[in-house]
Amino acid sequence: MLQSKRLILASASPRRKELLSTLVSNFEIFAPQVNEIYPPYISGKAIPEYLSLLKINAVKPQFSNDTFILCADTVVLLDGEVLEKPQNRLEAIQMLHKLSGKHHEVVTAIAWSFKGKEEVCSDSTTVYFKELSSAEIEYYVDTFKPYDKAGSYGIQDWIGQIGIHRIDGSFYTVMGLPVHLVYSVLQRELGAT
Repeated sequence: MLQSKRLILASASPRRKELLSTLVSNFEIFAPQVNEIYPPYISGKAIPEYLSLLKINAVKPQFSNDTFILCADTVVLLDGEVLEKPQNRLEAIQMLHKLSGKHHEVVTAIAWSFKGKEEVCSDSTTVYFKELSSAEIEYYVDTFKPYDKAGSYGIQDWIGQIGIHRIDGSFYTVMGLPVHLVYSVLQRELGAT
């Protein structure tokens, strides 16, 4: 466990909250109110890095300079296409059909602000899905309602258990928080107990 000063997780994600709690015992949640829109000229890992910094800049005016603020953003990339959070059931089903039988990249960026400086970095993992049947996809969408998840799925959910046969990289990056990177940053910036 790391000893922290005042630490803010700028995210409403229950998964990020759960993962950060494995590293620090005391932090606060402050969800940023931002439109997650990025310029059309950026792509790939630059997208979650841009959005993470956007969130940091939305939150940091609310806190003092010696508060450590952490946020993250995740994107799913399939053959150059960005699969964001689905808007509805049909879009979620369509995304999962696109992912079925293929591999894709999940990139999660983390950004932080502390003592007047901001930094960002990212991690990527390649995820391999088996062929998913329409029945499996519809069951998953109707039961788990993955509308708050990039790419319409959570690796920790049923679809990950039955549909993902391999990953190259960190499970936690796919889940939404590259814990190994966060630990390194917190250790460097705040120090270990």
